[in-house]
Amino acid sequence: MNDFIKHLKGSVSTGGMSRREFMGRAVAAGVTIAAASTLYAESASAEEPKRGGHLKLGLEGGAATDSKDPAKFLSQFMFLVGRCWGDMLVESDPHTGAAVPALAESWEPSADAATWTFKIRKGVKFHDGKDLTIDDVVATLKRHTDEKSESGALGVLKSIKEIKKDGDNLVLILTEGNADMPLLLTDYHLVIQPNGGIDDPLASIGTGPYKMTSFEPGVRATFEKNKEDWRDDRGFVDTIEVIGMNDATARIAALSSGQVHFINRVDPKTVSLLKRAPTVEILNTSGRGHYVFIMHCNTAPFDNNDLRMALKYAMDRETMVEKILGGYGKVGNDFPINETYALFPEGIEQRAYDPDKAKFHYKKSGHDGSVLLRTSEVAFPGAVDAAVLYQESAKKAGINIEVKREPGDGYWSNVWNVQPFSTSYWGGRPTQDQMYSTAYLSTADWNDTRFLRPDFDKILLEARSELDEAKRKDMYRQMAMMVRDEGGLILPMFNDFVNAASKQVKGYVHDIGNDMSNGYVATRVWLEA
Repeated sequence: MNDFIKHLKGSVSTGGMSRREFMGRAVAAGVTIAAASTLYAESASAEEPKRGGHLKLGLEGGAATDSKDPAKFLSQFMFLVGRCWGDMLVESDPHTGAAVPALAESWEPSADAATWTFKIRKGVKFHDGKDLTIDDVVATLKRHTDEKSESGALGVLKSIKEIKKDGDNLVLILTEGNADMPLLLTDYHLVIQPNGGIDDPLASIGTGPYKMTSFEPGVRATFEKNKEDWRDDRGFVDTIEVIGMNDATARIAALSSGQVHFINRVDPKTVSLLKRAPTVEILNTSGRGHYVFIMHCNTAPFDNNDLRMALKYAMDRETMVEKILGGYGKVGNDFPINETYALFPEGIEQRAYDPDKAKFHYKKSGHDGSVLLRTSEVAFPGAVDAAVLYQESAKKAGINIEVKREPGDGYWSNVWNVQPFSTSYWGGRPTQDQMYSTAYLSTADWNDTRFLRPDFDKILLEARSELDEAKRKDMYRQMAMMVRDEGGLILPMFNDFVNAASKQVKGYVHDIGNDMSNGYVATRVWLEA
């Protein structure tokens, strides 16, 4: 069954699509009427969503420094919190990754894909009762393109030259064509706010399925159902409580004892233990997420590419996947793209653990003494153990890595993207362009390896407007090779997203977009009594 039909069936089973609409779309996709009728019956007979109840989630990632401003969302905790109260213009299909309508109900590009017109949905209200207008949409995007906002989406939106309204439509004029533009607007920072959030970016007023009722940074966020929600295929529970639980043991204990219904960031080493609990279900999803060791290319001693290459060859990737992921993932190759992306660059030799090559480059670098690596359990599940494993494999190459364990609270503001060598994670992005624009474009705020390469930027910008897929694929291959061989990224593994939930939780959608059902878990599931 193809991904599109899976998407249609999923929409029916969650109450988001009528039989008439299902049949029309399935037949248009080449399915016979008889087969479409059978598929619809199978989908409709799936369990109907139940409404009501109080959903509790125990999440890693919260910090006292968390900001309610969507522009400054950093962690998984705020990623999910934002999904509860806010909407973007565009969402991505959970199975295919394709752009699907949200607050923008349709869009149309110019012939060269340099001008995009988005039709903004009418009849949508903000939580404060005000109608969503085109002015709110324009103001939101303008705020995120302002460098003063410090938005995590700034790099993604750099190619937008002009943002304006045309009647009730949004018009984006780009510096060059970009066939992926709708998917760029799925970035989770781009929550549409009243007047763009300019008046009060911390208000947490949006158009989403839930209204925020309380917020304690790093501790707790609570929500109640938005009774004026413009959609009826989400928001099944009455209230939500998101609890900050950075300790992995505490999360497991809370789920096992029934204190919470869902936890994220399950360490693969604990999966077998959790499976023994009759009330618990493991939710494992493959996707684009990756765990990383990041070096600042513009900071000594990591401004020496031979040292960076030495550290890359000193990484035992197979052992990482086996011992840290427990097999829940795949080996990485020091660039942030895997086979789930369109136009994946094939034929790039897999980098392997090679102490001799590591010794060669280390000696050539002229570096002497230890290398300081900062880490924390909040960086990714098993990050401290991964750092120790790395320390051991590097020793065989004569490289001394000093591992410094940092506190989880404040890690994302004091260590990540601040210190020159640390552990981290990325959830992936809908397109190759967005992944590279967010983290590798020279001007991106989240360029956490300080990969500052005008030649890379040039290829990235040219690839956006290249409509010949073969040429575009070759450009992506060039970019991958530059990051792999000259960047500050050590990417030993693409992780599966491993979460766990009470068996009371129904309707979980395995979304390739990102962890926790692409952040939508709280708005997509329902509770069975």
